[in-house]
Amino acid sequence: QVQLVESGGGLVQAGDSLRLSCAASGRTIGSSAMAWFRQTPGKEREFVSRISWSGVRTYYADSVKGRFTISRDNDKNTVYLQMNSLKPDDTAIYYCAAARPYVEGTIRRAGYASWGQGTQVTVSS
Repeated sequence: QVQLVESGGGLVQAGDSLRLSCAASGRTIGSSAMAWFRQTPGKEREFVSRISWSGVRTYYADSVKGRFTISRDNDKNTVYLQMNSLKPDDTAIYYCAAARPYVEGTIRRAGYASWGQGTQVTVSS
């Protein structure tokens, strides 16, 4: 249903910041929990952060808590991931995901019905 397109990735140095964007089309995401996942070669796609459809609750993986911030702008039909104090271990392809309308988010990949194509984030030492 909803189409998601990530942007904002790039090559940065450790300690730098990036803001990823996830632009949605096809339907509003105002009623959908949204999440960010990331994946590196040889590893399963792992949960990074999620935000409830109400926008009240946010959740973060321990590895990024305190450094990353997820937010949403329903008027723009866009979700963001502000990434600060980036580390080489943050290097990955970052994916945006949307749950079905009015379904609460989860850290499981199976809980999300729509996925973007991913955007590459590379952090050098």
